[in-house]
Amino acid sequence: MSTSAPIPVRPPLPSALSGTTAVLVGGSSGIGLAAGVLLRSVGARVVLVGRDPDRLKAAVSRVRGAGPAEDPDDAVLGVAGDGGDERTLAEAFDRAGRIDHVYVTAGGIGGAGPLTGLSADDIRTTLGSGPLRTAFAVARAAATRLPAGGSLTLSSGILVVRPYPGMTVPLSLAGAVETLTKALAVELAPARLRVNTIRYGRIDTPLLRSLPGLDSDDGVAAAGAAAPLGRFGAAEEAAAAALFLMADNYVTGQVITVDGGETLA
Repeated sequence: MSTSAPIPVRPPLPSALSGTTAVLVGGSSGIGLAAGVLLRSVGARVVLVGRDPDRLKAAVSRVRGAGPAEDPDDAVLGVAGDGGDERTLAEAFDRAGRIDHVYVTAGGIGGAGPLTGLSADDIRTTLGSGPLRTAFAVARAAATRLPAGGSLTLSSGILVVRPYPGMTVPLSLAGAVETLTKALAVELAPARLRVNTIRYGRIDTPLLRSLPGLDSDDGVAAAGAAAPLGRFGAAEEAAAAALFLMADNYVTGQVITVDGGETLA
């Protein structure tokens, strides 16, 4: 007799997320914040995890504004801290109560530079931090909290398949996240938990605008004009893919690319 959890079936539309709870690690800015707004607009409870308390407070207010005027106090919660720290995650999950979905967008670009120009300490520090560390920490915490039908969605970037010099270390970590996705999908399938990753192209977020020449609307528009669709993606467009992966209970172990066709150019 099978000991696997029952297979939940529900409509694979974002509206089916109403009443669910999603924890967004890296939810105080960019794609994570956009996901929070979309989720609250379809009736999901949202827990945002972010490092900067002031930015987190503003994000909670913005996400709450996407819901009805009579929102309950716990409809949107914020937990300040490092998303790769298990104590921060435990606090977020405890405050959330029941958790249905976890989405990870936290992480920047660390360890960039020519391989021979990086010290051994630089490499060790980068390999022990950033997106892979966060992905492992979140997966460990979520695996014991998510119910059957729950999902974990991670993030990577298109440079994994279109690398360029000076990005060897950070791209190794992003590639490892994609491998981790498949391994976790197999390991957690008996519990009916799903794990996927979204491989993003260039999305107009504060992180993108921190790069040289991209700190203005004109700079972003000029750089995006060379892309196949003539522009970079909006954070809401990128976040919509995360809602699809949360809602569709028959997708697991996949790396979905959202890049406006950049990898085709």
